[in-house]
Amino acid sequence: MKFIEALKLRSKLLFLFILVTLGLILVSIMGAININAMKKNLDSLYFGSLVPVTELNDILQIYNGDLPSIIYKAKSDDISSSQISSQIKNSILTIEKKWKSYQGHFKRDEELQYIEYVSLEISAINEYFLKIIKLSEQGIALKKISSDILERKTLHIYTIIKKLIKYEVDIAKYERKRFLNSYNAIIKEVAFILLVIIVGILIISFYVFKSIQNDQTKLEIATKKLKRANKKLENVSYTDSLTSLHNRRYFNFIYEKELRRAKRENKYITFMMLDIDFFKQYNDTYGHIEGDYALKSVAKVLQDILKRPSDYLFRLGGEEFGVLLSDTDEKNSSLIAQKICDFVRGREIKHEGSKVNEFLTISVGVVCCIADESLDDEYLITCADEMLYKAKDAGRDRYLLTNEASKYKEAA
Repeated sequence: MKFIEALKLRSKLLFLFILVTLGLILVSIMGAININAMKKNLDSLYFGSLVPVTELNDILQIYNGDLPSIIYKAKSDDISSSQISSQIKNSILTIEKKWKSYQGHFKRDEELQYIEYVSLEISAINEYFLKIIKLSEQGIALKKISSDILERKTLHIYTIIKKLIKYEVDIAKYERKRFLNSYNAIIKEVAFILLVIIVGILIISFYVFKSIQNDQTKLEIATKKLKRANKKLENVSYTDSLTSLHNRRYFNFIYEKELRRAKRENKYITFMMLDIDFFKQYNDTYGHIEGDYALKSVAKVLQDILKRPSDYLFRLGGEEFGVLLSDTDEKNSSLIAQKICDFVRGREIKHEGSKVNEFLTISVGVVCCIADESLDDEYLITCADEMLYKAKDAGRDRYLLTNEASKYKEAA
């Protein structure tokens, strides 16, 4: 197996793929050959026995049921001469058609002599019934027809055809037994071949995978290191380092995705734009370190209130925050916005430079609507920004909500 160990990873996988493919092709060929052989056996069993027996039974039914019934009706003057002629001719035509079909099936050499004898007997009894038609057409009363002769002839043909049916049934049993023996032999042969192929593939695969495992272990170690590094880079790329909220870059990515999903599902989508009231004055009064603390406090309020996986929180820049909610109607959006305002105020962060409250407060612009295809991608951002400025103009420390560009409601 040094050859396998010398191959590169891609070559090893290709080698294994080719090996499995060849094994499957071999199994498929063997299966196709054997299934075809079984099909021939089934054909022989079905068409060589079942169909002929059905045809012979149909002939027997006409000779022992239909034709005698016509003659007895004729003897009793229950049917007219034309009906007698028509019904007997149709019955004989059916018999000849069925017999011709039966003769068309595969026949063994030992069957031919007896079939020829049966064919002569059928012709003879058919001739007997055709003579009855001639008598009827000549106006001769059919009452004189001997019932004994009729019964003797029908019994004779019944015995002959019944013997042929018994032969066909015996052949069917023989063919079935032969088929089952052949089928069992084929199953054993296929099972043995499959076992050999599977064992061979397992042995070679063991050495291939053992060789691959060594390479894979090295790759896994390198991949884990790379994943950890990529995760750190991704977190840095999408996370605001101060507040640990998503940053503006992640907002640009997730906003379009969530909006498309809301449009597709025709559900509510809510966007809030939040701004700390008089934050410049707060920084001027308390310094940037306290300003950073205030930003982190607002972020903590958002994280405490909004915990669903579908709730997205962002620091969009400076003292500006964003909240993107899915499947949240106007009533719940209003409750959340009011709760944010109350919780920020409730942290009682002193703000001497504020003109609306002794503590730090926040203003919120909210837009909430059912997303559809007519909703413009910039609609939520523009309306939320408009509502934010109106909230500030209305006195700050509050939210304003709209479900359209021209309508909004205020909640202090």
